[in-house]
Amino acid sequence: MGDTLIPGPRPLDGILVVALEHAIAAPLATRHLADMGARVIKIERPGAGDFARGYDHRTRGLSSQFVWTNRSKESVTLDLKHPEAHTILSRLLAKADVLVQNLAPGAAARLGLAAETLRPCFPRLILCDISGYGHGGPYGNKKAYDLLIQAETGLLSITGTGTERVKPGIAVADISAGMYAFSNILAALLLRGKTGQGSHIDVSLLETLCEWMGFPLYYSFDGAPPPERTGLYHATVFPYGPFTAGDGKEVFFGLQNEREWVDFCNLVLDQPDLAIDRRFCSNALRSENRVALTGIIEQAFHHLTAAEVVGRLEQANIANARINQMADVWAHPQFAARGRWRDVTTPAGPIPALLPPGAADAFQPRMDAIPALGEHTEAVLGELGYSDAEIESLRAAGAV
Repeated sequence: MGDTLIPGPRPLDGILVVALEHAIAAPLATRHLADMGARVIKIERPGAGDFARGYDHRTRGLSSQFVWTNRSKESVTLDLKHPEAHTILSRLLAKADVLVQNLAPGAAARLGLAAETLRPCFPRLILCDISGYGHGGPYGNKKAYDLLIQAETGLLSITGTGTERVKPGIAVADISAGMYAFSNILAALLLRGKTGQGSHIDVSLLETLCEWMGFPLYYSFDGAPPPERTGLYHATVFPYGPFTAGDGKEVFFGLQNEREWVDFCNLVLDQPDLAIDRRFCSNALRSENRVALTGIIEQAFHHLTAAEVVGRLEQANIANARINQMADVWAHPQFAARGRWRDVTTPAGPIPALLPPGAADAFQPRMDAIPALGEHTEAVLGELGYSDAEIESLRAAGAV
């Protein structure tokens, strides 16, 4: 599904990342590091592994979320509470450039993995902690999951319809935390190149998602009313959302400025006088009078099919889109035309995966296998100096 990747130098070749991770936020961050060439050693619990492995079995028997966030990694099983775990981790960290962890609040400190403990021993190490609320403060020890952070940041208060709050269909808090962890680690590696010193990065789901809430926060500044919940329609820009054509199918489109409004009236609705109607002559007025304008638009569409509406929108250079189902996205012609799919290996056989966003021409991203639980334990312990007999002893004791 696409041309074979050409091997060559990548930005993070030679960088070793140790990941004490589970769920989505940290695994997504480290997968992006692996995409850039980093070697990521994922530490998992013996027997069970990252609990995201059990979220579902939808991808040929594997977890859809695990498959998405864990390619190109090495899986090593290690019981972090076992007496030998500290020695194994210390040997790993002596070689590592980055440690990423999103253990439960306080767990890293109890295991001797807090920044103040590790930094004196490993001054070049970049330590990235990912948590719900960050270190310190009244919420510092509070457990958090994606949907809870969506509630805490106010996202759920502005998402849905006038009568019902609705959550987004993806884990936006986890994803925001993972992406900010990724970008902060890249910046810390650049900084270490200048100073020779590592960094401690404290990433919280609360703060990353709240950064994404900037528009509704400022919209409701100084006690002003927040944006209304408007379902599939934009809360403050109109028309922007789905409208029904005469064949009963929906067309999704949006206008961004007054020039597009005039073109929309002239070329799509065939009602040039509407462009100067005092009810609709600015976006604020169109949004305020959206019920009346929706009736006018759908009346104009009543004698057109959805395909004919799209044809007029294209003629007017008005942005529009299909409301795709997942099957439509798998078959999206733009991905195929741009060669964005690659096959990756999994314990259940090859599956397609999208190339990481950003088509850089200087290197090819890494697209290696999704690991089976503990697949690389013996190999990594061997690199750390453990003999076959010692590894077997560790396994018998339940340490790995």
